[in-house]
Amino acid sequence: MSKSGKVALYLGRLEDARCDGEWKEVPELVRKVRKHAADRLCLTTTAETEFAIIQASQKQKPGSRPATAISPTDLNVAQLAPRLLSAIDAENTYPEDRYQAQVCVGWLHWIAGEYEFASARLPRNLESEVPQLDQPTGISEWTRVCSLKAAYLKANCLVREENRVEALGIFESALASLSYVWSGQKGRKQLRFWAELFLTEYCMLQAQALERGEKTLEDANSLAPFRSWARYWEVSKDQGAPLVGGYGFHGAVRRRTVWNEYYAAISGILQQDLPFPTGFVNVTTGPSARNQLRVELKKVETAYEVLLLSETSFPRADEQRQEVEDFAAAVMKNWSVLSGRDWHEQDLGPGGKEGLSRGVLEILYRAATKTFHSTAILRYLFTVHLAVAEFDLAFHAFHSYLEIVKKGKARVDKTGHPEPSLDDDATVLETISLAITALCKYGFSDAAEKARDLGIELEGMLQKLPAPLPNAQDNITTLDEEDGNGVILHPRISTRVYALSWQAIGISQAQWSRTTFDASTRTETQAKAIRSFQKSLSPENGNPTDVRTLFTLGLLLSEQRELTAAIDIVKAALMSNKKTGDQSFESGSYWRERSLIPLWHLLALLLSARQDFVMAARACEGAFEQFDDPAVLFGSPNLQGVFRSEHLNEAELRDEKARAKGLVDEMDDLEKEGMIEVKMTQLALLELLEGPEVAVNASHELLVLYTRLFGSLQPKAPATNQKQTMDVPKSSAGTIKSLRGSIFGSKGDRTSRNLKHVSTAESAKSTVLPERPQTTQTTASTATSAPTIQVTRENGDVGESRRSRRSSSIRGRRSESGRRNSLKKREPSAQPRRASSSSGIPYRPTIVDGEDYYTPLADGAAAQERVDFFASNSRGDISRQQSFSKGRGLLRFDSSASSTRGSANGSDSLVLDSLSQSSPLPMVQFPKEQVKRQRQTVLIRVWLMISAFYRRAKMHSDAKGAIDEAEKLVDQLEGDVAKDVSSSVTLRDPGWGGKKSVEELWGDVLSERGYLAVSEEAPYTAREYFEEALMHYPDHPSAIVGLSNILLDIYSEQLLPPPAIPSINPQESQSTNLLPTKSKGQKAHTGSHRKGALPELPSTPLGLGGGVADSPTSPSSNNTSSAAFEPNSLSVEELPAPYKAVSLPLVDRLAARDRAYGLLSGLTKLGTGWNYSDAWFALARAHEESGQPDKAKGALWWCVELEEAMGVREWNSVSASGYVL
Repeated sequence: MSKSGKVALYLGRLEDARCDGEWKEVPELVRKVRKHAADRLCLTTTAETEFAIIQASQKQKPGSRPATAISPTDLNVAQLAPRLLSAIDAENTYPEDRYQAQVCVGWLHWIAGEYEFASARLPRNLESEVPQLDQPTGISEWTRVCSLKAAYLKANCLVREENRVEALGIFESALASLSYVWSGQKGRKQLRFWAELFLTEYCMLQAQALERGEKTLEDANSLAPFRSWARYWEVSKDQGAPLVGGYGFHGAVRRRTVWNEYYAAISGILQQDLPFPTGFVNVTTGPSARNQLRVELKKVETAYEVLLLSETSFPRADEQRQEVEDFAAAVMKNWSVLSGRDWHEQDLGPGGKEGLSRGVLEILYRAATKTFHSTAILRYLFTVHLAVAEFDLAFHAFHSYLEIVKKGKARVDKTGHPEPSLDDDATVLETISLAITALCKYGFSDAAEKARDLGIELEGMLQKLPAPLPNAQDNITTLDEEDGNGVILHPRISTRVYALSWQAIGISQAQWSRTTFDASTRTETQAKAIRSFQKSLSPENGNPTDVRTLFTLGLLLSEQRELTAAIDIVKAALMSNKKTGDQSFESGSYWRERSLIPLWHLLALLLSARQDFVMAARACEGAFEQFDDPAVLFGSPNLQGVFRSEHLNEAELRDEKARAKGLVDEMDDLEKEGMIEVKMTQLALLELLEGPEVAVNASHELLVLYTRLFGSLQPKAPATNQKQTMDVPKSSAGTIKSLRGSIFGSKGDRTSRNLKHVSTAESAKSTVLPERPQTTQTTASTATSAPTIQVTRENGDVGESRRSRRSSSIRGRRSESGRRNSLKKREPSAQPRRASSSSGIPYRPTIVDGEDYYTPLADGAAAQERVDFFASNSRGDISRQQSFSKGRGLLRFDSSASSTRGSANGSDSLVLDSLSQSSPLPMVQFPKEQVKRQRQTVLIRVWLMISAFYRRAKMHSDAKGAIDEAEKLVDQLEGDVAKDVSSSVTLRDPGWGGKKSVEELWGDVLSERGYLAVSEEAPYTAREYFEEALMHYPDHPSAIVGLSNILLDIYSEQLLPPPAIPSINPQESQSTNLLPTKSKGQKAHTGSHRKGALPELPSTPLGLGGGVADSPTSPSSNNTSSAAFEPNSLSVEELPAPYKAVSLPLVDRLAARDRAYGLLSGLTKLGTGWNYSDAWFALARAHEESGQPDKAKGALWWCVELEEAMGVREWNSVSASGYVL
């Protein structure tokens, strides 16, 4: 072999020995290179020095890090350094040898602890020292190792001088040295060692800089170290040598620690909602930045979890796995952000939020296998199971959690030694409060009982704990009580937790008072709930600005008929909120305004209970218009009514998905249902002020709003595009009856009704369904008699027997003199117009194409109007009552500016400073079938309310059509529930989070059919419907009241039995199924039950005859059967012949009365009927008929008390989730 060949051979072997770490072969190879290549003195001297450093390093302790200095006795620096420096000075031919020698000199000083000399000797500019560094094949592998080594040593010297930012700059500039590693070629031992040492030090240094605030996550390169580490991890796997856990090399950092820091950094970006860092990542134009962040987070989470669980063993009883619990806590923080309202389904990729929650559940269950009775993980399982609507599993986890916590706390109190694995007192109280809130919001009677028991237990815990930290002494250091060893067993809780606990206790008591069958304890339970809410709102120890507590207390006081206090509380909550368009990660944008919608609704009902109907209507408007612009709430409108060419319409269809969405697209179903409830109250007020015919005109707004919020639930029917033009109904009501444009009723039925209040312009105007639902009543009417206030129940029924003076009950009407504060009748000549504002400034509409469009007021006028709204007396001022008496309609309440300007007029009500955030419960992702059932239930209630409007407007055929729509939905719902065998939903149990059971919905529909039959003067048909309704749902309130009134009419003989023998006149027997129309003088009155008066028509005993019919008897039979009513003609025991009998036997009448009494007495003891004044009024009549005047008088006084504080609708219509906001 030639000399040059031997030189190349020995140089290659020396390179391989250094790269592979075979240091024992280095001395012999150095000798051979010196022998055959004397000009490579710098190379051989460097190799000898490196060998000496390695020999000295091997004498260190096994656990010491590479940064540990070597004593001068083990390494002769004074002899090695000068020899190496002289070789560097003499080297001018081989720049790589020179560069390696410079790095070796710095390493020599660094290993000896001489960091200043090391920093001075290490090369500063790597590219200038080795020009071929950027070329992939121009330099040797050992030179690349030296470049990584130089960067690591230089940065380490700077870190020792607290210059972390400069050190990070050194690392960042040296990232190019890793290009050889990224190229896919498998590096040898030394390259992998120094590459990992470089990356781990780089990542840990970045983590320290972020923790100390020297670097921020907003920097585009904030994740560059960690992404380099992840890339190194992937490249090693691709090269066939995947990295494992533990320590990579002697003295290095744990690999899972680097992944932990990576996870902490990217979690910080997510939780702080920072821009996605684009440094050292291939930014693509496909997925969004949020989607990329989610993918990267999941990748890091998986890598860290695998290493953590593989390196963690199951603990002994006296051990805990803090790192596993910390990881679970970090996962939960990220999940709370990702599952919040600010993140959408498209940002999360496949599976959406439900898939995200399922993945978190799997992580938590795997973490539970590495812990022993971890209360934190059980608490997380409870929360996430709630979020995926697995309530049974959630409360199993909660009960396990509570049992472990109670036993652990008992041990701590007994031994005096705290257990770190147990949750602290504040966390336990908060978790129990969360469980109570979930039970009351999503459960029914059994859940309310569990919530009551938990509330009692929570109250006992609060009494044992020390007093919370006072709000007014934040600057005073308070000392906790210690035991004999100086250990604090029960630190004082914060006022936030104290307020949350009492709030949960109050909710449990209020819910139990609504559910309990024990009527004697209901008042006491409600009083306890009020005291609990007052403690939660205590300025000293509670949270006086919590909107959830203010709402619940206001609702409870409303049910207690404390209207003044309830109005003050609701006004205080509304005035405390300043208009903000801010955004919360968990609650979404405009979360303050959205949380105030139920408060506006409650205020409207309270004002209606005070007979202040104009302000109540303005409060309903305020719920919608507090968002300034309707486009904020409902999205960008299209150009309606404007001609556009065909290609513009096609372009709009293509860009429809890109249009700006409104807040309603971000709301959950409970929020949307709250908006529907506000609209229903708005229509109820419109009916009260303008009459049912005007409410019928405006009812299509309710359907349009439902379609905008929930979409269409009837795929088989022709879908109604909101831009589609629908024909104007020829009905005298001039309204759109349904979204499909169907018009109920026959042509003759429509033409037979001529409602004079409907103007020609009204019936002829455009009926294009708006893109945005209208929030004002666009229909005007002429003056009609304003009825007294009535309560519309959840299913749209109204207490027909007493409140609806428009219904034609067979037993007659109650005297109109019983009205309290009844509205004056409008002047017949008064034109329909809007009521002026309370300031007296007339507000005139803008006339466009002959129609009135009410635009928002200017900011100054709106602000003045709102100040008057909050400062005015709720009992109504004289000017407003005068404007009422003149027949003015609803006034649009403008809230385009801030709804709270403070107590400008010196209002004495409490004004708060801030508003707490929304509910602490997670967003529950119900299954699609459950969501569909909930939405169908809401639509059924909408149709039943519309049917009630039609019925009270005497448009019976249209009312029947609306009921048919509701019945179709109930029938479809019943079929879906019967097919669904996987869930716990049955026909009688709607399941967790359900609205109403199918049986109760059947009761609603049949009850409405019964009242329709009463309005049509077909009492026995109505009785059949009421009976069938009670067969489905025995405790149905309106069905019980309707049936009881019919039974009492039968007892008092105001309602006679049907004939046993049909009339021989076919025209009379087939023309109608109604009783003959009587004149006003012939109608019986409810208040005068004259048992001796003879009826006009003869009758036969009940039950005799072929079937129940409401047809009248033949006039020819009057003379024949009148003889049967002569005195002493028949004894009591004998029944007359069917063709001779004109009244029911006494035993049948007594049975009817007693059954009515039994139904009503049971209803008034229930939580759904204790404040139902119709039931109490009917019960008073039952007492009167039974000869118990004292009991009747007591029931009537209670009925009067209920009537005096009754809103236009029921109080429970304010919130779709009970007392929980």
